[in-house]
Amino acid sequence: MTAPVISVRELRVGFGAADVLRGLTLDVLGGEILGVVGGSGAGKSVLLRAIIGLVPLRAGTIEVLGTKMSSATDAQKRAIERRWGVLFQQGALFSSLTALQNVQFPMREYMQLSERMLGEMAVAKLEMVGLHADDGRKLPSELSGGMTKRVALARALALDPDIVFLDEPTSGLDPISASGFDQLIRTLQQTLGLTVFMVTHDQDSLSTVCDRIAALAGGQVVALGTLEAMQASRHPWVEAYFKGRRR
Repeated sequence: MTAPVISVRELRVGFGAADVLRGLTLDVLGGEILGVVGGSGAGKSVLLRAIIGLVPLRAGTIEVLGTKMSSATDAQKRAIERRWGVLFQQGALFSSLTALQNVQFPMREYMQLSERMLGEMAVAKLEMVGLHADDGRKLPSELSGGMTKRVALARALALDPDIVFLDEPTSGLDPISASGFDQLIRTLQQTLGLTVFMVTHDQDSLSTVCDRIAALAGGQVVALGTLEAMQASRHPWVEAYFKGRRR
């Protein structure tokens, strides 16, 4: 069995008086695509943001690539952060930068490269996600929804990460674009040997690209396993989600 690259133990995260995550425990295995599902407010995106350090923990531990994040030094945290890439739900591109400049942004922060090398590497990342060099000249306002997602994915891959976090990557895309993006994720995962942590509500994504699925309810993981395991679950939310009429 592949060793975990992310280990979350007894995680508690909340805002104000309310806890969103209540003692959540989860392992993400190396080289897998893990889909994380749950109802509105279940804490899917909160879990992602807790792992990457954007929200504080009230209790519990998070270990990424063998490093316990709560006790890591700033230098250790930066070294780990360089080994992951993040695609946020709406792409989160810098509106004043071109697509190419958006992809170059993390390279400029972490790598000492010439302008020529920065340009060549950024173009290579755009082409890796199915875009053309000419697309790099466009501003985010000139990109379609699908192109925005691909540019954001190229930026997430800019530093050749080991782990990629995807927050609702197919949200807002038409079915054909969403299917193409799913296949792109699977191809990149297989080609680059990535571990993918994917928050999604898209059942097509869950069935076509995810190796395992973690279902969240009540601030905890209530079901974990393959799609078949989800369909066999007797937890009320999981059963309603995977066997409901809208499916």
